[in-house]
Amino acid sequence: MRLFVREEDLALFEVEVRNVAGEPAAIGNAGAYTVVIDRPTDGGGRGLGFNGGQLLYLAIAGCVSNDLFREAQVLGIAIDRVRVLVRGDFSGDPAVSTDVVYDVELQGDATHDELQALIEHVDAIAEIPNSLRRGTVVRLGNAQVHRAT
Repeated sequence: MRLFVREEDLALFEVEVRNVAGEPAAIGNAGAYTVVIDRPTDGGGRGLGFNGGQLLYLAIAGCVSNDLFREAQVLGIAIDRVRVLVRGDFSGDPAVSTDVVYDVELQGDATHDELQALIEHVDAIAEIPNSLRRGTVVRLGNAQVHRAT
């Protein structure tokens, strides 16, 4: 197991979050795509967007959904409907995610067994769930601080 990650091994994907005009709410972007990120009102935010935990679970759901469509296309299966529901919680100090469970509802032009096999295949190969299952290293890179003027 490698514990050190070199900078040159990073940044095939890059996202950025910037708060908006002194507010806790922020805009997250990856290229031309954006999402609003905020804390709930009872946590000091304005409740204008997803919180970090929701984004983590949304990443799981989005990955599974995207992979279902990708792998179905390879198999020649047309998918009409995908629903992925992800459940979990955060506990402890510092808070970390509890076990995460996701459910899939899938409708397509294949047999029950073929669709079930597709779900099981995607469960085995989906990048985000596998990253979490295998304990991806996350570390602080550069940190810059500036005094407000």
